[in-house]
Amino acid sequence: MSAWTAILLSAALKSTVVLGAAWLLAFTLRRRSAAARHLVWTAAVAALLALPLLSVSMPALPIGTGPLAPLVSSIVFRTTAVARAGAPVSADPQTAPAPQPSSTHAPRRPDFRLLIPLIWAAGATLALAHMAAAWMVMSRIRRTARPLNGSPLFPALAQSLGLRRDVALLEIPSGGMPLSFGVLHPAVFLPADARQWSDDRRRVVMLHELAHIRRGDLATQLIARAAVSLFWWNPLAWMAMREFVKERERAADDLVLTAGESATAYASQLLEIARSMQAVPVLVSAAVAMARPSQLEGRLMAILDARTDRKSPGPRAPLAAAALAVALVAPFAALQAQEKPDAVIQPAVEATIRAAIEQQNHDILDAAAAAYANTRKYDAAQQLLESSLTIRAKTSGEGSSTYAAGLVKLGDLSARRGKADDAVDFYTRAVALGDTAETAPALTYLATQSLTKKDPIAAEGFIDRAIAVAPAGKAAVQALTVKGNIAVANGLPGVAELNYLQALAQAAPDSAEAAFTMETYARLLDSQSRTGEAEALAAHAKTIRQALVKQTSSRFMITDPVAKVGGGVSAPVLLSKSEPEYSESARAEKIQGTVTLSVVIGTDGLAHNITLLGSVGFGLDEKAAEAVSEWRFKPGMKDGTPVPVTASIEVNFRLL
Repeated sequence: MSAWTAILLSAALKSTVVLGAAWLLAFTLRRRSAAARHLVWTAAVAALLALPLLSVSMPALPIGTGPLAPLVSSIVFRTTAVARAGAPVSADPQTAPAPQPSSTHAPRRPDFRLLIPLIWAAGATLALAHMAAAWMVMSRIRRTARPLNGSPLFPALAQSLGLRRDVALLEIPSGGMPLSFGVLHPAVFLPADARQWSDDRRRVVMLHELAHIRRGDLATQLIARAAVSLFWWNPLAWMAMREFVKERERAADDLVLTAGESATAYASQLLEIARSMQAVPVLVSAAVAMARPSQLEGRLMAILDARTDRKSPGPRAPLAAAALAVALVAPFAALQAQEKPDAVIQPAVEATIRAAIEQQNHDILDAAAAAYANTRKYDAAQQLLESSLTIRAKTSGEGSSTYAAGLVKLGDLSARRGKADDAVDFYTRAVALGDTAETAPALTYLATQSLTKKDPIAAEGFIDRAIAVAPAGKAAVQALTVKGNIAVANGLPGVAELNYLQALAQAAPDSAEAAFTMETYARLLDSQSRTGEAEALAAHAKTIRQALVKQTSSRFMITDPVAKVGGGVSAPVLLSKSEPEYSESARAEKIQGTVTLSVVIGTDGLAHNITLLGSVGFGLDEKAAEAVSEWRFKPGMKDGTPVPVTASIEVNFRLL
């Protein structure tokens, strides 16, 4: 994983904690004023905006993980992954000195991890560009707008709210929604037809927009929009923005009412404005509109409820809350979770679950579970997916395709963890609800497990169903390959060869699916003494695996001269490691062997420049690279200065 990928994933995890804490605090303040709850959301979006910057700029504060004794002082490192069919992986790290070093690295997930920073940056750039465009449009409108003069009402209202700075009153075309805009030089925009409004309506509208300016809402609006632009992919961020806007408008309403306006008259005017006028969507990214129909019902109920707490803090309170939130989140942003982050993860998980249950939105939990699974926090991912399944059952029913999709996700997680029995249970329940393209991998997994248990009849039934619902694509390649394995088990090598050839015809030429089919097909050819053909296929598969291992790295390549141990250069020392995982295809095919990687251990203590030297195939090469990419080293030193050093890493995969 690249440094930027690590930073972004860390910020994603920490943002979940921040937003979860904000949801909890806002919930506890549900009987307090809207202004108090708006302060909570202002603090939350300010903390979100600060998280990535603080994570990059502040020195790391590692979470305590117990003693981490250096494991090696050599440049050859070894680790062993041991697994049973259907059992989780365990690892036995070892190290041994050797005279011959090499160079390489391998990060975690293949090209998916490489794309994370690019996708994040593209989405954030588009969102920020939208925000900038709205600001430019509003700036142009302000330059061309005509002043609305002639009435002493506007300055009198500003003075009644305690505004000491000048606020311009400008005119926009008829039918537009009243707006306020500008941070240093604020202005209120009224439509041209405001000249024909009653005095009561003009007073109410002016009071509301001036209330936004007094509260500092124009500045906090920019903070919130910028935060959501950075975390555009996170549903929790958008829900937080919705709550931010809702509480902001209610707080402005409360300020109008405490200024002496009648609740009934104000509600009537607000309803009429919302019905007769419409805000331009692009403008609300930069300006603050008076009324949105989607929020109107809740606002009217709050306005007419005499029991509502309408206390309002001072005009500097929002910015003070934002500054306090940034100060509080700074130590948290500097944390770097290491081997035992459960104490940090669990509150985030629980907060995410509470937010999703409140919204009845299982997508929130699925996205969070995927993030935790990709960082191997499987218990957290399991908890999130189980809660997601509960929401699916409540909203769609236990016989729905939505519920089946939740079962498939739980099955996928169990399969990844090596818990075959759990995976079979979830997949069986999912496919019992109907066969779809989404259940094709589940059917293929069930076929593989049936074949492992020497039940080719059941295996063939499952695989035929998989091919029927997924006749093309990756799922079809995997299914046809397993169908070939079933034919081998049934003593039909000719049929198996036909299935393998069909799979290769459908597979992308340099894909992992193509490599798996080639490796499986090569074993059949070797058993038939067709050695030349088998070796050619195996060599082609190895070439694909080498490329896949290289793609796994999203870390920059080291092009500077690389040192070798000796001559004043000390060897790197392994400080922490991630255990390698057994791939499901290798477990099913009972594959064992040693993957040899060549790495360059950089001055940052990470592995770079991935090269696959010794291949085992069946997904184990990539699994070895993923694990090694998470290892942390004390870099090699020369004359007291860290230098990049070559090293070899051997990952042994053994089945018990």
